[in-house]
Amino acid sequence: MRWPLLFAAVAVIAAGCSSGTDAPPASSSEVTSTPTSSTAAAPPTSVAPGEVGVSPGGVTTALGAPAESTEDDYFQACRAAKTWMDQQGGDPRSQIEPYLKTVQDAQSVGPGTFDKRWSELSAGQQAAVIVAVEAAADALCG
Repeated sequence: MRWPLLFAAVAVIAAGCSSGTDAPPASSSEVTSTPTSSTAAAPPTSVAPGEVGVSPGGVTTALGAPAESTEDDYFQACRAAKTWMDQQGGDPRSQIEPYLKTVQDAQSVGPGTFDKRWSELSAGQQAAVIVAVEAAADALCG
């Protein structure tokens, strides 16, 4: 084994992990996120179990329930959201709340909500829709 290469690799990894401050890293229970801008910030992605995250505009953006969907339903919801976001243009992350508003307000059904009205979905299914929408904004539909 070549020690200089190993030492160089460790030094690079350690430098990449440094926060650049003298403060110790926070534990996972201490980590919080704060939006940097109210207009460009993505909706919250997690809430406590049993709670509902609602935006100032009245849109459900997070649910404290495990996501429940079939793989096919998830893929269809993700693709529907991605298609809608692409049609709107701009930053897809900024389209999350507007898209969720459309599926939550709509009386029609479609693949974005597992072919049911939002109000007919279980909390787990609603959580799965939100997860799929966030994945669509990050171009992770597959």
